[in-house]
Amino acid sequence: MEIDSRIQYAIEHTELVRPPKQNLATFGITDIYYYLLTQPVYSQMLDTKGEDETVVREGRVVAERPKIVTPYYLLNLFQGFEHGREYADYLLRHYGANEPGLLYRYRNEPGETSILSSPVGSVIDNLNQRIDSGENRLVTIIKGIDEMWDVSLMKFIYDMTQRSLTGNVMELGMRGLLDVDGGGIPRHTRQQIEHLFREARRERSRVSELETELRRWGLFEEYQDRFLDLFRRR
Repeated sequence: MEIDSRIQYAIEHTELVRPPKQNLATFGITDIYYYLLTQPVYSQMLDTKGEDETVVREGRVVAERPKIVTPYYLLNLFQGFEHGREYADYLLRHYGANEPGLLYRYRNEPGETSILSSPVGSVIDNLNQRIDSGENRLVTIIKGIDEMWDVSLMKFIYDMTQRSLTGNVMELGMRGLLDVDGGGIPRHTRQQIEHLFREARRERSRVSELETELRRWGLFEEYQDRFLDLFRRR
């Protein structure tokens, strides 16, 4: 399909010019500021115009704290996907219902977009100088494809996740947070549920999040009395 070939082209022509100086945090939120540089799309249609222009997109990619999940959890997560059930079943067959893994969630917060009358190499030099003079370690420069710039950004996110995965798993494992109990629930999940109960007591808007999490883990009946007690106390 044409869209597949365009995505593949964007992936193959995405270059990480300057990586962030640290990986994704294991126990917190990671906020990465990005400069995504592309050649204007019209430069591909004209012989000369646009060769000395660079589109600069700025923004933030916010990575939430990695979440420990199991194939059973994913079975209840992939709702609304055409092949979500089949994918979750595949994971269950190959890894078992309770094999823990990590789920990363991201949020893109686009900022300004500008077109500079400078070739991309010059723009990179200027940005590097600006970044070097600052103190933020979580800044990146990416070269991508103009009409598929979001694919270039997602390629960066995917690669960043892969680089961080081993270290995140090691840190969680060293603290015993990947251990599962007799019901197949990771220790870290139990801690997160307790945290959501505390948040729900303070803030009514968190109640639905708590209920969703309990149902995805198949734990609503176990915690039902405590959950209903949240409403009795109000």
